Amino acid sequence: MVHDFTYVFAIGTILAMLDAFNNGSNDVANAWATSVSSRSISYRQAMVLGTIFEMLGAILVGARTAETIKSGIIPGEAFQGNAGVQMLAFTCALAATSAWVLWCTRHSAHVSSTYSLISSIAGVGIATVGWKKVQWGWNKGKGLGAIFAGLGMAPLASAGFAAIIFMLIKCVVLIRKDPLPWAVYTSPFFFLITGTICSLSIVYKGSPALGLNKKPPAYITAVTLGCGAGLFVLSALFFVPYLHCKMIKRDHTIRWYHVFLGPFLLQRPTPAITGAVKVPNYAVVQEDEEAEDDGVDSKDLELAESSNEVKIDKSNAPITKTTKELIQEGKDRLHTKLRGQKGPLGWAMRTLHENPMGEGQIYEKHNLKAICKRVPAMIVCGALYGLHYDIHAAQTSIAGTPEGERMKRVYDAATKYPNEVEHTYSFVQIITACTASFAHGANDIGNSVGPWAVIYYCWSTGKVAGSSSQVPIWQLAVLAGCISIGLITYGYNIMKVMGNKLTYHSPSRGCSMEMGAAITILIFSQFALPVSTSMAITGATVGVGLCNGTFKAVNFQRVGLLLLAWIFTIPIAGAIAAILTSLFLNAPHYA
Repeated sequence: MVHDFTYVFAIGTILAMLDAFNNGSNDVANAWATSVSSRSISYRQAMVLGTIFEMLGAILVGARTAETIKSGIIPGEAFQGNAGVQMLAFTCALAATSAWVLWCTRHSAHVSSTYSLISSIAGVGIATVGWKKVQWGWNKGKGLGAIFAGLGMAPLASAGFAAIIFMLIKCVVLIRKDPLPWAVYTSPFFFLITGTICSLSIVYKGSPALGLNKKPPAYITAVTLGCGAGLFVLSALFFVPYLHCKMIKRDHTIRWYHVFLGPFLLQRPTPAITGAVKVPNYAVVQEDEEAEDDGVDSKDLELAESSNEVKIDKSNAPITKTTKELIQEGKDRLHTKLRGQKGPLGWAMRTLHENPMGEGQIYEKHNLKAICKRVPAMIVCGALYGLHYDIHAAQTSIAGTPEGERMKRVYDAATKYPNEVEHTYSFVQIITACTASFAHGANDIGNSVGPWAVIYYCWSTGKVAGSSSQVPIWQLAVLAGCISIGLITYGYNIMKVMGNKLTYHSPSRGCSMEMGAAITILIFSQFALPVSTSMAITGATVGVGLCNGTFKAVNFQRVGLLLLAWIFTIPIAGAIAAILTSLFLNAPHYA
């Protein structure tokens, strides 16, 4: 009988993949926005690392969290053995959360995909089994009461952990009279913390198939501390000598591959001529970047002027422009730059620009020809546009707008530290970013795989899924891949409004934010509570921003908008899911 509803399984599979895509484009993008905004890594590097560690976290650790989403809100026995109704219920939950999060991402509104799905499942529960059967209480840490408690606990816990870590860095290193040596020689300590937390999450919470979580506590402690200590020793032997030569001795002849020489670098003779250390500029707003954004090549200028996309005023008279016009000019500059590139994206952007839709209906001959050319170009743009999006240009192109003035006040209230010192923590932030991504894969994979696991179990066995059914590893892997695709293709839509839009970012701040969020997520995941990564990283960002010693260093208007979006998610997603389920279950039909 259940196989008569194979179409429900097929639709549920598509919606689960869409929900995972939304998770990547919304939640994961917000998690990596910290690393990209602080300039520790590029957007493309974030995509590669995010893909790797999301997969590892989901496959090795994700199954336990999925069980909470799957059966902790609606008890399996409430469906009275009707597997078809359970399949339909969780399919409607995926449809509601996918629609809501996709709409929010399209409009650059950052919401929590975790709480969107939880609210949808609660709405489905009301429509199918009734208000009383939904687990509103704590339910041994798996009910809605326990889950929604994370709405308040996760941001506060993340803010506390992140603030403690940053204040430790600030007191030990940043406020010193000469902070550079302190930054170099204390860096192994932060590698120790990162390595211990990451290995702890794998060993102690390992996949049920590995059985690592059943090992004795002494074994777990020895392995995790051993991994952290191993990373500490490696960084002390190889990383510190490399930084010592480059930063302290100001050896401009040293290259990145010299790091493998380790202690032998300490005997490396200092060159006769030393100069300034060549490190990246980690300032959020950079003059040369603004100049590059404002200037265009002669070919691009000619193309832009001919298309009337960018209006260049060659007089000295001041021009008053609206916020919408300023934002549109920034987008036009980016598109002009992309059209001048070689490769598939440049071709696609030029094709779309040169073949606009004409007058009349879509079935007009000239419009049909344009569509035949535009469809392949639109597919290429959809796949590659995010790879070429300039996050920093989007964040700094708001100059002259009310938001730009507000962010200027936020940046002015933040203390700036030397680039040489910040450069040291950019290496640490790569580890913390990977740890945060691993933690996200461990926790948030349960958002999509939980309902999908229910649908698959009902379809394959004909029985109602209970709390003891296992989540197949292949389902975790498939949805982890969809999360990565969402980050790569559409994550820029969230990154451009997060990160530096909350507070001033730098590598020392960024690694503190990510470490605080990672610790919070792993602790909550250990107790099978699917806390939102968005809330964790947002709380950590606010906590570090307040370490500047003033409320002016945090953009509380943006924080307030985030809180409103999180709060509205609960009734909206729940209502959509409840309405869909009620319509399908009670639709008129022939006997």
